[in-house]
Amino acid sequence: MRIGELADISGVPSKTIRYYEQASLMPEPPRTSGGYRDYSDEATTRLAFIRDAQHAGLSLAEIRGVLALRDGGRAPCAHVGNLIEQHLVEINRRMAELRKTRTALRELAQRAAETDPASCTDTDICRIISKPNRHRDEDTRGRARRSTAGRRRSASR
Repeated sequence: MRIGELADISGVPSKTIRYYEQASLMPEPPRTSGGYRDYSDEATTRLAFIRDAQHAGLSLAEIRGVLALRDGGRAPCAHVGNLIEQHLVEINRRMAELRKTRTALRELAQRAAETDPASCTDTDICRIISKPNRHRDEDTRGRARRSTAGRRRSASR
């Protein structure tokens, strides 16, 4: 079958099929005497697998690895199981990170609701994101530490 027919049957655009060939996900098909690609029925199965693997979150490089195992005559089950476990670990890490971000954003939203824009000073960039006077407090503490240390050095001489 020609690439247009394969695209219609599989729901994968012709341009994407050509890209998959360049990326070594699809074997380059034989050509007709007129120079057209001539795909076998197995190409639809392979495209469906690629689509399903992408929906499962696998990268094209990971899919290429799975296909290489299968093309080499080996069952990729253990490899796929490992990939899935790795993706689950990463998803759980990202979800924890997103929960922390959500908590921080909720706190900022509360601060935004309580902030009067008229109370902002020229030295503040944004009091919603940066706590007011935080930098001035830190500067004051830093100066106090430096002057105390200086007095200690003078007294010990």
